[in-house]
Amino acid sequence: MTPLEIADIIGIISFALSGFLIAVHHKLDVLGIVITAFLTALGGGMVRDIIANKTPYIFTQNLPVTLVICTVIVAILFELHHISDLEGKTTFIISDTIGLVSFSITGALVALEADFNFFGVLLLSLMTAIGGGTLRDIIVNRMPAFLISDFYGSVALIIATVIYTLNHFDEMTFLSLLITFVLGVLLRLLAHYKQWHLPKLT
Repeated sequence: MTPLEIADIIGIISFALSGFLIAVHHKLDVLGIVITAFLTALGGGMVRDIIANKTPYIFTQNLPVTLVICTVIVAILFELHHISDLEGKTTFIISDTIGLVSFSITGALVALEADFNFFGVLLLSLMTAIGGGTLRDIIVNRMPAFLISDFYGSVALIIATVIYTLNHFDEMTFLSLLITFVLGVLLRLLAHYKQWHLPKLT
């Protein structure tokens, strides 16, 4: 299994859980919960593949859909839908962070495979990372997280820059990607709990 496939699987599971929690928190019905989980988990990957001129992964493989369904079922069995004060809860923060970082990596890797330049790598990484979450937020009628949240989109851009640099110097290995993943997760969590924000105009 390639690093791209591993990152994709981790991202799908994490964002499916994130979508499930948000949908339940906003009191969507069962169909709404399933749709939100699917869009959150698979929306970014679809955007990524379309921009890279590839057939979307979910249309050629059964694994992505299976992962989303299994994640929703497990979340229901473990009664994660009873979580209140959602956005302050560790389960949501960690699942959303892992999905963000995983899809940032897959977006950058797909862009490099497609011979995109530095700007293309940045854009595809960002669109992959925020695509599903943005669809999730639109469905529940709230401001997309990447526009206002602490280093949300910035994390994707930083990860894309690191991966582009690693590739430029031929240092792209499983270990270097794993380190990038861990550092990306830590950065996002630190930014959240320290309440770091980019400057805002008044």
